[in-house]
Amino acid sequence: MRIAILGNQGSWYCKKLSDAASAHGHESFQLEFRDLASHLLEAQREQFFSYDVESNSNSLNHFDCLIIRTMPPGSLEQVIFRMDLIGRLEQSGITVFNSPRSIECAVDKYLTTSRLAAAELPVPATAVCESSEAAMQQFQQLGGDVVVKPLFGSEGRGIFRISDPDLAYRSFRTLERTQAVIYLQQFIQHPGHDIRILILNGKAIGAIRRHSKHDFRTNLSRQAHAETYLPTDHEAELAVRAAELTHAEFAGVDLLYRSDSTDECYVLEVNAVPGWRGFESATKVDVASLVIEYLEQKRNNINSSHH
Repeated sequence: MRIAILGNQGSWYCKKLSDAASAHGHESFQLEFRDLASHLLEAQREQFFSYDVESNSNSLNHFDCLIIRTMPPGSLEQVIFRMDLIGRLEQSGITVFNSPRSIECAVDKYLTTSRLAAAELPVPATAVCESSEAAMQQFQQLGGDVVVKPLFGSEGRGIFRISDPDLAYRSFRTLERTQAVIYLQQFIQHPGHDIRILILNGKAIGAIRRHSKHDFRTNLSRQAHAETYLPTDHEAELAVRAAELTHAEFAGVDLLYRSDSTDECYVLEVNAVPGWRGFESATKVDVASLVIEYLEQKRNNINSSHH
């Protein structure tokens, strides 16, 4: 297979995927979102390109798979164009992993949370609005102790906890002025750790428990500590269901328990571009190889259905 990996320069994940691809006898190439382009010529098949640093164009039409390893911030136009472009690549017959519709859902915390809630999965009480007045009302209704998250974002960036009304008002006014959407979740008193379950093709391939001594965020990028963890059937089912609801074939699902409860477990997040560095060092699971093997199986199924 010819595999394109969309990721950041020097990314550990891109290197792992590239090494796993060549170990399985495939060619891989690394691309960045800002280099992607489409050429629409009269009455001809759409041509997709990636431009390298010397402005040479490389055709993407000959690739079998495209693995998405990043979703960088951008303007609304850039984000919409990227989503449209990967959608068109998928329609042209390239296997996009994760699929554009799962990336679209998982990068949008509101869409993910509302889908999970509609399917009666336990999510923290959440309010999403645009005005600081509405946010202040919701702040009080959520008990005056909330976690504010950017609608798009990962690794715990831009997340903060507020329990002071004056600070809350100033923060919401600032967000309103920057034309941000204000996303608030009730703060859940937790025992200082959460569970990250990695899902591939509808199955849990392993889990870790992440502890943080200094921060309510338990992201490993925030110096949290990971240990291997055996999820209960209920936890694994929650994670598989959450991934299904966002159409993600590959996902990191975060679960959190209340401090005072052993049975109140919340689904905090579904990440369709999950990191697995800490997961791999704790569990010793070779995630990149599993991803490549899954893509081989997927392409074989496509090819055999065409014959």
